[in-house]
Amino acid sequence: MPHFWVVGTDTDVGKTCITTLLMRHLQEQNLRVTPYKPVQTGEVTEQGRTYYYDTEMYKTYSLQTLHIEALNGYSFKEPASPHFAAKLEEQQIDHELLLEQIESLKQANDVVICEGAGGIMVPLAENGKVTLLDVIEKSRLPVVVVAHTKLGTINHTLLTLEALAARGIEVLGLVFNRYTQTAMEVNNIETILLNQPLPHAVIPEQQDIQQVVNYSIYHTSLFERLLPHEASVN
Repeated sequence: MPHFWVVGTDTDVGKTCITTLLMRHLQEQNLRVTPYKPVQTGEVTEQGRTYYYDTEMYKTYSLQTLHIEALNGYSFKEPASPHFAAKLEEQQIDHELLLEQIESLKQANDVVICEGAGGIMVPLAENGKVTLLDVIEKSRLPVVVVAHTKLGTINHTLLTLEALAARGIEVLGLVFNRYTQTAMEVNNIETILLNQPLPHAVIPEQQDIQQVVNYSIYHTSLFERLLPHEASVN
């Protein structure tokens, strides 16, 4: 069973929702599964309470008890690229520390799902010399790529896949998120898969987060790729 990353072709494509969905699906197979967000940005204040959306989603919808302190490496208040959000708080992201945390989680769990931040070329260091892609490569873990289905997704998705291939990073599959069944979206998906015939799942546009994380992808080629051969699909 591979530990893996969930990465996006861009920001706001639904990485956190898909990470949570995959977490729940795999937890239902009697696997010990934890999500891990190396860097999250954008503190939320709501009704007198402050939290971060990504780790809050994990905690809210996990089917297993999670070790809260192990869900995240760095959290920064500003909703910005990690390197800039860290700069505003006069901090630096230690990517070696992130890799150490991933290795530790791998020893304690059947599956670790690492969620990226923004797209794969997002810088983690102020000088731009360390990117999320560098950390993914050094982790030696495969990835699931999340893409939207609207205009522009062909370019963003194929460029992301090309960058991953150039580093020798295995792609387990694709998730096409927020699909509304327009003719353009159908063609977008077909075009991407024609160029990159990967296991995949298509998630329709949903009314709320609860519907997204409960959406079944059990019988998709993507989930079949992720599932251990000895496990049985519910």
